[in-house]
Amino acid sequence: MKIQPTTLAQIANLLKSEFSGNPDLPVTGINEIHVVIPGDIVFVDHPKYYDKALNSKATIVLINQKVDCPEGKGLIFSEDPFKDFNFLINFFNPFEFNKELVASSAEIGKNCQIHTSVTIGNNVKIGNNCMLFPGVVIHDNCIIEDNVIIQSNSVIGGMAFYYKNRGTHRERLNSGGRVIIKEYVEIGVCSTIDKGVTGDTIIGKHTKIDNHVQVGHDTVIGEMCVIASQVGIAGCSVIGNNVTLWGQVGIPSDITIGDNVVVMAQSGVTKSLEANKSYFGSPAEESRKKMKELASIRQIPSILNKMKGE
Repeated sequence: MKIQPTTLAQIANLLKSEFSGNPDLPVTGINEIHVVIPGDIVFVDHPKYYDKALNSKATIVLINQKVDCPEGKGLIFSEDPFKDFNFLINFFNPFEFNKELVASSAEIGKNCQIHTSVTIGNNVKIGNNCMLFPGVVIHDNCIIEDNVIIQSNSVIGGMAFYYKNRGTHRERLNSGGRVIIKEYVEIGVCSTIDKGVTGDTIIGKHTKIDNHVQVGHDTVIGEMCVIASQVGIAGCSVIGNNVTLWGQVGIPSDITIGDNVVVMAQSGVTKSLEANKSYFGSPAEESRKKMKELASIRQIPSILNKMKGE
């Protein structure tokens, strides 16, 4: 998430926190660890991830432990990095509840067919020749490029499903990102695509998404993909080009699926998948291997009977 350029010292002052490093270090963005670039602030609040954050591309690390400041970076010491990170997201990108059917700040291109029941949020941009069917909701800051079809009751840009366990309650991490839907994408009935927490959830050109599909925050789906009904993709996953996910495939967070992969129906992906292969099962493995395993399992009763002399 890009922000108005500021400095390490100004951010630390805003949070009323101590800091270490060059006070004039430029701050140009706020991002999660998986999408950080130079100039970004990232937060870390667990020792398990300290090294990952400190060695990341982020310029500023919001951290709950006094540690040595890496060269060229800045540290902001916080008692509660999650809370302070949440504050920064809302400070630089405050949530504004849209009370209009079509927000006055929305931009809609030429030759679009949009049903009168469609809701379009603040700062949404819709390209040319798009079709939005009854009940579609496009939340704030989403970008819909040309020739996109979104069928009835689908929701684009809902809040990320991201919470911190506080013991007595779960605190939601604010969503300051967007959804970007590229040209010629089609999205079926009752599908949901969540906005990024700080980055963008992206659906690539010519990808076709069936009914009742869930795409989590900050996930990037490539071009020419086919995603069948009831597929669930968790946040921060990367799906390559020309990938086929058949019905009810489940994909957890932080998974990468290579180009030209086919995942057969009802498979449960538990790890990243290499390109140009077909996968099946739960946990999903190469289809041929999995089918051989299943064939072997079916032979177990006859093997046991032979051992018993039957």
